[in-house]
Amino acid sequence: MLESLSYTFMQNALISGVLIGIISGIIGSLIVVNKMVFLSGGIAHSAYGGIGIAIFFGLPILLCTSIFSIFITIIIAILSYKQRGNLDVIIGLTWALGMSFGILLVDLTPGYNTDLMSYLFGSLLAVSNDDIIFMITLLVFVLLTISVLYRDILSVSYDSEYATLRGVKSRLIYTLILILSSLTIVISIKIVGLILVIALLTIPIYIAQKFANSLFSMMLISIFLSLSFIIIGLYISYTYDLSSGPSIILVGSIVLFFVFIYKSLTKK
Repeated sequence: MLESLSYTFMQNALISGVLIGIISGIIGSLIVVNKMVFLSGGIAHSAYGGIGIAIFFGLPILLCTSIFSIFITIIIAILSYKQRGNLDVIIGLTWALGMSFGILLVDLTPGYNTDLMSYLFGSLLAVSNDDIIFMITLLVFVLLTISVLYRDILSVSYDSEYATLRGVKSRLIYTLILILSSLTIVISIKIVGLILVIALLTIPIYIAQKFANSLFSMMLISIFLSLSFIIIGLYISYTYDLSSGPSIILVGSIVLFFVFIYKSLTKK
């Protein structure tokens, strides 16, 4: 592993893995606590529309996908306020439309097919210096937001109606959580890929839930687990020349399996 760090792409992969591990541990906890897993799946797959636009018009992929995802997220948030009963339909529609739109644009891009798989399953080679700068910026933004609004986020996550009665702007906080989730999903696609990004945002948190007694402790345990899964997965990916995304998720899934067994055996 130490020998592999002499390569720039491996350095970028490890740095981005650490950044994503911290961000996904924090945002993943909010996604699970707010029961947004399915909604996040819709955002993740609709993000492919942003990838398609970037590829078709030759724009910066990370920036273009982030803007597109925020746009889709705001639409979902507004529609879910007004038609909460049809939330599943709205998510399914944006999921299908975004992904179909992106795939068609990629198909229409002359001569393009080289990096497509890296966005589906993640790739060590896909991370650039610009991506790392974007990740650092997002991490700083996430940490500042959580630090300043922690009490409001906590109250909205566990009881939004009571939070509203106390004067908390629940809709604004809810939309902010969704936007942070969409940005986290976009940058995580670089490492684990579009198909597996939700697994990274849920597996460490499901495990952390079984040992944490507060949202803060859940975030800390999730960060530790995410970092462990990513580093071990990257090592396996590099050593055996495998895709980084499936390697990371497989490590997390195996740990989750043994945690389930341990909890079943120790349950009274």
